[in-house]
Amino acid sequence: MGMSVTISAATAQDAEQILKLQYLCYQSEAELYGDYSIEPLTQTLDDLLAELARSHALVARLGDEVVASVRAAVDEAGTARIAKLIVHPRMQRHGLGGRLLDAIEEYFAGEPAAKRFQLFTGHRSEGNLRLYRSHGYAPVATEQIAPGFALVTLQKETVAAEAYAASA
Repeated sequence: MGMSVTISAATAQDAEQILKLQYLCYQSEAELYGDYSIEPLTQTLDDLLAELARSHALVARLGDEVVASVRAAVDEAGTARIAKLIVHPRMQRHGLGGRLLDAIEEYFAGEPAAKRFQLFTGHRSEGNLRLYRSHGYAPVATEQIAPGFALVTLQKETVAAEAYAASA
């Protein structure tokens, strides 16, 4: 009998599994851009624990194993900045990334301060770009980080912000 994946809030006890999964998942990004010094690969456990304390994080579990994660926080301008959406390579292309994205958006849609969602990815990360576009995100900025490496920022308004704009 197969197990189903469950999504729940991450806790400090999940930090070590999240960090190991993050390291595994960002290997392909590092290879794509030829840069193994990217922050997700150099983040320490203490840094991750601090990040978890100041943001909201979700994990997807298959049994006791963390197989996916995402985190976000709302800034003073009302932007929910979504970061480090990761899915174990063996679990990719089964809709889990989209489920996590929907879940973190749903969490912050309940926050009155969240007016929009924003995230970023590398310009060559076609799978990520495809996922984000399929969930309503549109590019709003591109920043050249290094030769051959640009970050694409994508954004979408929250449902409440869209409703307000439509009624104005």
